[in-house]
Amino acid sequence: MTHVAIIGGGPGGYEAALVARRLGAEVTLVERDGVGGSTVLTDCVPSKTLIATSDLLTEVGSAAELGVEVPSTVRADLASVNARVLRLAAAQSHDIEERLVSAGCRVLRGEGRVEAPGRVVITTPEGEETLDADGILLATGAHPRVSEDARPDGERILTWEQVYGLQEIPEHMIVVGSGVTGAEFASAYTGLGAQVTLVSSRDRVLPGEDPDAANLIENVFTRRGMTVMGNSRMAAVAREGDRVTVTLTDGRTLEGSHCLLALGSIPNTADLGLEAAGVGLDDGGFVHVDKVSRTSVPGIYAAGDCTGVLMLASVAAQQGRIAMAHLLGDTVNPLRLAHVSSNIFTSPEIAAVGISQKQIEERGMLVDTTILPLAANPRAKMQGVHDGFVKLFARQGTGTVVGGVVVGPRASELIHPVSLAVSAQLTADHVAEAFTVYPSMSGSVAEAARRLHRLL
Repeated sequence: MTHVAIIGGGPGGYEAALVARRLGAEVTLVERDGVGGSTVLTDCVPSKTLIATSDLLTEVGSAAELGVEVPSTVRADLASVNARVLRLAAAQSHDIEERLVSAGCRVLRGEGRVEAPGRVVITTPEGEETLDADGILLATGAHPRVSEDARPDGERILTWEQVYGLQEIPEHMIVVGSGVTGAEFASAYTGLGAQVTLVSSRDRVLPGEDPDAANLIENVFTRRGMTVMGNSRMAAVAREGDRVTVTLTDGRTLEGSHCLLALGSIPNTADLGLEAAGVGLDDGGFVHVDKVSRTSVPGIYAAGDCTGVLMLASVAAQQGRIAMAHLLGDTVNPLRLAHVSSNIFTSPEIAAVGISQKQIEERGMLVDTTILPLAANPRAKMQGVHDGFVKLFARQGTGTVVGGVVVGPRASELIHPVSLAVSAQLTADHVAEAFTVYPSMSGSVAEAARRLHRLL
């Protein structure tokens, strides 16, 4: 029987373990902090649970437009919200571990390191164990990047893993970093009722995302009272009592009650014995992998944030599944990043799939583009939705849908028909001819596709 050792129990690790068991392998999975990893315990699941409360308050705030009167004192009890966040995260972790154990996986709480190709040393509270394995999967994730001039204290200066200890809504939250994590938390705390200042080192928020979507979100942020400081770079953060001061590189200072650092991630690849084993790493410490999750060492695979390929839970899970299929001789389809759909959980959400506008411009692709505001959608009018759009890209000549962006409430759900079109290489006409419910938000996807027909 093939023995697989998995270091890390996040989506890349636990999904790989389940596939390996279905294919008949013996599986040992070791996880340091709890099954589900940071995705379940400190990152994706907790943050989206917090955002769900924020979104509800945002909807309540616009209830008057729909003819509903609500008390002006409606607010969140952050202590209760965060208790729920942590409770749900722990429950999800428990459910995943039960599923692994039921599938026949051996799950250990501890740390693993690669002693040599085919050999893993596992350290648990009970002692040390050396395990010989036919295949090794690294799924160790990443942790928040911090600065020597901005050291988190877990109380007033925080990383995104530490915010769930807050008992009261911050009076003034300064968010440093306007990428996905920074934008999501800035949006969430604005919805919860905090004064928020977002410090962006670039000229706009979400600099790596679709420009139309980023500009819309920034306009929504400022309209809702957020202060967005573009072209501003943090130099240091200091705390004095219950106040924090953020000093910018140009000498300006910002004072608030809390500071959230969203400065990116560092892979958890140190002290794993990877260099000694010959596993190739890049300058940032991320593991080099190919499209079937192989590292530079035969029999050693890697999945998830430690690879830096695309730091999404869905990608981590797929990398893990692909790794086990390849290792164990099952049918395998290499990872295709052009088919990955992603979502930013701001309010409104931003979802995207396929080729981006930036990639189209860089590659000189001949593509027709249409953008349809959601405000014209009848269901959006009924629900009081004013912000958002559907944007589709189709190849000139063939009409094949190669990408799209949806901005709006629950864009994470609305992107699915576009994702199907991209992965199945459907044309805009195929999307346009599929029936949608009237009235529905998804009707805007079909209408955008119909507008592309006139361009083809």
